[in-house]
Order: sequence, then C-alpha cells, then structure tokens
Amino acid sequence: MKKLLKTLLILLLAVVLAVGGLFGFLTATEFKPAPVETLSFFDLPEQPAPILQAGQNLHLLSWNIGYAGLGAESDFFMDGGENSMSADKDTVKRYLSGIAGQIMLGDYDLVILQEVDTNSKRTYSIDETPFLSIGQSVHALNYSCPFVPIPVPPIGKVHSGLMTTSEYQMDSAVRLALPCPFSWPLSTANLKRCLLVTRLPIQGSARELVLVNLHLEAYDDGAGKIAQTEQLMGLLEEEYRKGNYVIAGGDFNQTFPGSLERYPILDPELWTPGVLEDDALPEGFSYVYDVSNPSCRLLNQPYDPSDAENTQHYVIDGYIVSPNVTVNTVETLDLSFENSDHNPVSLSITLG
Repeated sequence: MKKLLKTLLILLLAVVLAVGGLFGFLTATEFKPAPVETLSFFDLPEQPAPILQAGQNLHLLSWNIGYAGLGAESDFFMDGGENSMSADKDTVKRYLSGIAGQIMLGDYDLVILQEVDTNSKRTYSIDETPFLSIGQSVHALNYSCPFVPIPVPPIGKVHSGLMTTSEYQMDSAVRLALPCPFSWPLSTANLKRCLLVTRLPIQGSARELVLVNLHLEAYDDGAGKIAQTEQLMGLLEEEYRKGNYVIAGGDFNQTFPGSLERYPILDPELWTPGVLEDDALPEGFSYVYDVSNPSCRLLNQPYDPSDAENTQHYVIDGYIVSPNVTVNTVETLDLSFENSDHNPVSLSITLG
C-alpha cells in the first residue's frame, strides 16, 4: 500500500511539474505586442506602383481564409466539432491554391485577408503570404504562440494574422493593438487582436485612403468585441475628421443589422456572434454588407448545404465606409465554403 501511495505521489508531482513548466514556458514566451507598431512592406514592385486619384473607382475584396485549413470537409472543436488540426497537407495546399486562384480571378485593386498563416503547425509551416499577394503587401501578427496546448492532440505552434495587399502605392502600415479580454493564463496562448491600418496617398491631395483590416474577438463573453468595436469606431471617426477617405473591412464576428432575420441562430448552445448596432457608427458612416449569401458557416460539422436543420450561417463579414466614399456594389460571393469557412465579400466604391 505504501509503495502504491509513493508511486501515485511521484506521478502527481511529475504532472504538477510538467504543467508548471508548460505555464512557465508559455508565460516567458507570451506574445506581447506594443500598442502601435510600424510594419514593413514586402513584394514591393520593381516599378513604382500607381497612386490613387480622387474620383477613382476601386474594387476590393475581404476574406477570412481560415488559414487554408477550414474548407468544406472541415469542422472545428471550438464550434462544436471534433477537429483541432486542419486538413492534411495536400488538402491545405488545395485550399490555398483555390483561394489564391479566386483572388487572381477577381482582378482586385485592394485585398484584405484574415487568418493568414506564416509558420504554423496546423498548416505545415507553409508561409501563405507569397501565394496571396497581388502587389505591395503587409502582414500583421495577431496570433503568435510557440505551443497552443489545447485540445488533444494540441494545436501546437501558431503564427498567423492579417494581410493587406494592393496594386496601388501604400505609404505606411501600422499594427494597432486592440484590448485583449483574456487574463493570465488564458492570455498566454490566445490571440492578441489588432487593426492593420494602411495609408494610400491620393494624387495631388493631402487626403489619404485609410484602409483598416480587422478580425475582432470571437470566443469571449461579449465584452471584448464591444471594447474592440468602440476603439475601431473612434479611429474611423478621427481619420474622417482629418479629411481622409476611410474604409474598414474584415471579419467582425458580429452579425450585421437585419441579417439574423435571414440567417437566424439555430442552436444558442453553439457559437453565437455578437450584434453590430446602427447607433455604434460614427455620424455619416455606413455598414456595407450583403445578405443574399452567408459570409460564414459554423464549423460544428463538415459543410452540407442540404442539411438546413444543422447548417448555421451568418453574415459577419463586411465593411464600414465614411460618407465621402460612394458604394457602387457589394456582393458576398457564393463559393459554397469550398476552401474556407468564410465566403469572400467583394466591394466596388468610388472615392468621392
């Protein structure tokens, strides 16, 4: 009996030391970005890129690509599914090729992407940025952890974030940190959300096009999304007061006004997004989105469009534009979630 107790105590001590060592490692290596970070561009063109002009029409695309690991065959444990890993390597490559092909097919002037991996176990250490660039590009980390310990088997190393790529000249790019709703120890292996803010000069004008790429909080209690949205709205209002054109786009993880009538919540026990309110917008600004197709699906199961009872759709991807930006068209492209759990949202605008 004493020998058994001794063995159990040794095992318990080993577990405690292992857990303590893991938390010590994660604490020491926790990603702690500065409030404001200046970012460097890559894929700079050999010849100077063209400069935007007032009155110009522009074609934009926003897409949460699900790190090219969450296509139609996928589910995910945080949404009520089973898997933590993405698909096998060949499938990841197929998803990434499909995403890149869609971007090139659309002949876009500006593309803003979310969940773009640069060196993650879940996507086999593939740097996805070169495949997705249409010109001058920049990437901002919002998830950087040497070892995400959940679930079983664990997710492991993740380096991922936001990417903005443009055929037009971008003068500067900064990473603006957003409030993180998670305290230690959850913060050590969690996302550190941010805004990727790029500035495009306007020919013969002191004005700029301020383009904000975003991916707001998903798995919080709601307070994080609210705080992050408030910071976003303050930035948009400040830039418009300077006389700039302002466009914010991405994955809000909040439903756009009126979209719940088209895509109601089927099971409130599963993941439920927040709600964007009209009165949260700065004066004169507009939400720009399309409800004719869903922009996101729940990953509680592989995608089956014929299973309406268990297929949860949302409209959580779109844009916010300032009053001096004229919206010509907006369209959520129905790609049947083939290569990502999100559909891309295309936007055509004119700088007023």
